[in-house]
Amino acid sequence: MYLVCAKCFAFKQPESSRHKKETTVPITNLTARSVVALKPPPPTQQVTYWDESLPGFGVRVSYRGTKTWTVMYRHSGHVRRYRLGRVDRLDLADARKRAKQLLAAVDDGGDPAAQRADLRAGKTFGELAKEYLERHAKVHKKSWRQDERMINQEPLPRWKDRKLAEISRADVREMIEGMAERGAPIHANRMLAVVRKMFNFAADREWINQNPCFRVKPPGKERSRERVLDEDEIRKVWTALDNQTPPIRDMFRLRLITAQRGGEVLQMRWDEVDLQNGWWTMPGVKVKNGRPHRVFLTEKVVTILTELKAWYEQRLAKINSGRAKKHLEPRTMSEYVFPSPDGEQAVAWVQKAAQRIRDASGVIFVPHDLRRTAATMMSGNGTPRAVLKMILNHVDRDITAVYDRYGYDAEKEAALTAWSKKLESILSEKPGAAVVRFRLKRAV
Repeated sequence: MYLVCAKCFAFKQPESSRHKKETTVPITNLTARSVVALKPPPPTQQVTYWDESLPGFGVRVSYRGTKTWTVMYRHSGHVRRYRLGRVDRLDLADARKRAKQLLAAVDDGGDPAAQRADLRAGKTFGELAKEYLERHAKVHKKSWRQDERMINQEPLPRWKDRKLAEISRADVREMIEGMAERGAPIHANRMLAVVRKMFNFAADREWINQNPCFRVKPPGKERSRERVLDEDEIRKVWTALDNQTPPIRDMFRLRLITAQRGGEVLQMRWDEVDLQNGWWTMPGVKVKNGRPHRVFLTEKVVTILTELKAWYEQRLAKINSGRAKKHLEPRTMSEYVFPSPDGEQAVAWVQKAAQRIRDASGVIFVPHDLRRTAATMMSGNGTPRAVLKMILNHVDRDITAVYDRYGYDAEKEAALTAWSKKLESILSEKPGAAVVRFRLKRAV
């Protein structure tokens, strides 16, 4: 960078220099018309025209004809140059306004050029995604795999190598509105929520100054689902499950029979299940409300899990037979009832399976509708609302709940047994069959 006297505006560098030659002309009155009229300098040179009304602000013209607004200032004894933008993209009035703001920041001790360099050297969205998942989602969210899927689906391919400071509100809005226009407005709402949390995570660590999701509105109108399958639809879905693999088949059937949350069923472990006594005990760390939860396993559920375990063992025996021939270490059965293909984690995504079942059954539903259907059927079967809350493991916000530490095991057993009997009646297509309604066993 060279500063020369306005009186002798021509400046020559040694011919061995690799830098372009630069000429600074006398201060002039920059106007929109005069800027348009500026001519390019000779080849390998560039000229800076300084504004008469705002010292330090000017326009640089390259020998190729490119015109760029520029600001020059001094900070800590060093001369700094700050590029505002090209003339064809930023008009004179806006450029002068930005220059005034920038020079005011310099007067307050700031160094805008250094700050810009710091931002450009900052973290990328890909780095944010990795740290957000490791340090926040996996630590605080049981549903972190869902966050991971959503991040990998849309924002990561778009912004992986972009600096966080370069991602604008317009970028976020373009992504979210694009998803809504493709027919997924509610999914766009969920995506916006995840991305907003990510940028809040970055802002808390001072990686960005402002969340670009600020004032970006969710495009989809949220509605509480009220979908409950009728008896004919239950039969169609149950029949369609016969053509699925045993784990997929049993996963969906357990959601209907036990009325438990989908994520909790997917995360079920063999060491949580007592098949002999018929109870499934979930630790608080795995449950949405953080409280340990016990689910009674009806005879139907025990049979399903026993047969599924036998299927896994038979399949594993075949795999290990082949591995033995190759002199490989035998595999052991996964600790998860519904493991992912590698067996290391629980399966996390069943949307493709749900679509297959919808296609085969002709019933339009989402997996969570099975839980709502079971709860509605139990309620219609005479299960008291207080017992239903305990089965669903909903938080009771009544003040008496603070003092009520009764486990309701007997009531859960009675309600789930009655629902299992009703379900058997529905599946057998005998509406008039003797259905066992909720009736609490009395101690003798």
